[in-house]
Amino acid sequence: MRDVVSMGEAMVVFNPDTKGPMKFVNGFQKNIGGAELNLAIGCSRLGLSTGFVSRLGNDEFGKSIRTFARGEQVDTSELKLVKGYPTSVYFKEIMEDGNVQTFYYRDKSPTLTMKPEELNESYIKNARVLHITGIFPAIGGDNLNVMMEAIRLAKKHGVKISFDPNIRLKMWTKEEARKVLLDILPHVDILLAGDEEMDIIIGESDPEKIIEKTKEIGIPTIIVKRGEHGSAGYHQGQLIYADPVKATKVVDTVGAGDGFNAGFLYGYLHDWDLDRSLHFANTIGSMVVSITGDNEGLPYYEDVQERLGEIERVER
Repeated sequence: MRDVVSMGEAMVVFNPDTKGPMKFVNGFQKNIGGAELNLAIGCSRLGLSTGFVSRLGNDEFGKSIRTFARGEQVDTSELKLVKGYPTSVYFKEIMEDGNVQTFYYRDKSPTLTMKPEELNESYIKNARVLHITGIFPAIGGDNLNVMMEAIRLAKKHGVKISFDPNIRLKMWTKEEARKVLLDILPHVDILLAGDEEMDIIIGESDPEKIIEKTKEIGIPTIIVKRGEHGSAGYHQGQLIYADPVKATKVVDTVGAGDGFNAGFLYGYLHDWDLDRSLHFANTIGSMVVSITGDNEGLPYYEDVQERLGEIERVER
């Protein structure tokens, strides 16, 4: 039994050696990224058992991602390497204030080779949570049908569905995203969404209006990520606003939402109350933005404890 199984695309990330417009950057560092893999890594570092369902190119980039995931204690038995489809890559432009722009090269994503009938039902059955995002169907091909079959299998076996819309407008239009994601929402048990994303999907950015509308859809646990304003959540009849946790510095905002998601799922799976789960998740989000990289800043559990003042670390 695994705590969290995540399904999506992993990529090689090229982080710039210097900040500023990418046209003036001459060097890049190769790293690993992808929201769904970041989530699996974030959960693993906190102490949860995780797995990742995906396809990568049978190339050096694909092999390096698989090796990296294994090193993070993420199960890769359902992560296959395929020929003829190069592993996706993207480049990041990081400005002085930490804001990031991304440039994707994923038109022939290896995930396009996935088929609904090839999903391993036993693998999904033996998870407590299946985590999915809106990125996977945005890639195209048969990916939406693959996702819907994964949802069907999870529901069949009582596995909770965790969903982050993760809208990427470089991959599809607002109208395309709205149509697809609205169809997914009724199947979701744990919604982990940004307020701006929900404005695209349901036309509401106010947390309480988002919660009301998604409650009507039938989602039992609703979390609204509000960036520098913290977060809001609804669970078991309780509505909570959680204050933001100030970052020591902001150097790279990518991965903060994935870290938040991992933190909330940790609290959810440990039956924490909503207030504690949101504060834990906000804390992780604030830690991630202080380090360059998609997952380099995802903390281990003891790192979060230290940040929360629960333990004291002796340096020497």
